[in-house]
Amino acid sequence: MPGGLSPSAALGSPAEPREDGVGESVLDSARLEAARVFAAVVEEIGTGKTEFPQPGSGRTAHRFAALRDVAEQDLCAARLVEGHVDATAILVELGAAPPAPGERWGVWAAEPPGEGLTATRVGAGWEISGRKQYCSGAHSCTHALVTAQTPDGKRLFAVETSAPGYAPVPGTWQALGMAGSDTPDVRFTGVPAVPVGPVGGYLDRPGFQHGGIGVAACWYGGAVAVSRTLHEAARRHADPHTDAHLGTVDAQLHAAWAVLEQAGAEIDHDPEDVAGVARVRSLRVRAFVESVCAHVLTHVGRATGAGPLCHDPRHARNAADLSVYIRQHHAERNLAELGALLARPEARR
Repeated sequence: MPGGLSPSAALGSPAEPREDGVGESVLDSARLEAARVFAAVVEEIGTGKTEFPQPGSGRTAHRFAALRDVAEQDLCAARLVEGHVDATAILVELGAAPPAPGERWGVWAAEPPGEGLTATRVGAGWEISGRKQYCSGAHSCTHALVTAQTPDGKRLFAVETSAPGYAPVPGTWQALGMAGSDTPDVRFTGVPAVPVGPVGGYLDRPGFQHGGIGVAACWYGGAVAVSRTLHEAARRHADPHTDAHLGTVDAQLHAAWAVLEQAGAEIDHDPEDVAGVARVRSLRVRAFVESVCAHVLTHVGRATGAGPLCHDPRHARNAADLSVYIRQHHAERNLAELGALLARPEARR
């Protein structure tokens, strides 16, 4: 990881399971561990010791590498860090002030079916009410960017999580995978909000597509972490089948990183997406990296069997976290969109 922070040192040893099996204490430990690493990384960003260059700054591949490095150590912490650095990019791109020292930001913009958020004018300002799903870092973020419906359309707002009326909803994240990312629903009741950018500005900016590739860099780092178990197995026992699985995993990871580096170079060459290809690029890269992650999970599992999943808590967490995180890719829905854009290029903008 760039800068002075050593994620492995910050993480320490994996939490030990309780004698009566996996329970709430283990899940709480994962959340606290991810929050601790998140805070440490953000603090070092603030002091300049750790760097996540802005997308399109000429060093986008370095940004992807920094996200990868955090994800290799703790995928849940990477989810939180990615949200903070994405929020920083969004604020800059939409003409707002970047996070101040000591602030930790999230981006909560998922729009699944359900209640969602509504923003209404109150005097000279705005208030937000409703229920937002998938709020990663709900307990550890100090601020968040959230999407909400207004009379004029969907808009992005900045909120403070210390405000009255802000309440994470207990029990709304049931998955073991990504449990450490602290991603419950949040109930907003008259929470003051500051608009960021114009109506539709969050989705319309080229940086939305660039940010999606940053998420794929986190997926990649998670796949590297999962692959370590296969590397260790191949070193311990000479076996042609294990070697074949390792060779397959290595070739796919090598190709995925080459794709991410090329995407970074292309973003730097055309940060404002004058060519109109940012959405196609994002769909291609995310689809490829997601497929590589799925192959890594399969090959590592087939090569090493149930042993590491049952007896190695770190590997079990890595595999569970990655399996959930890559579901941010919308599978055939995203592939169908890519195919439609390729068949009808005039629909790209």
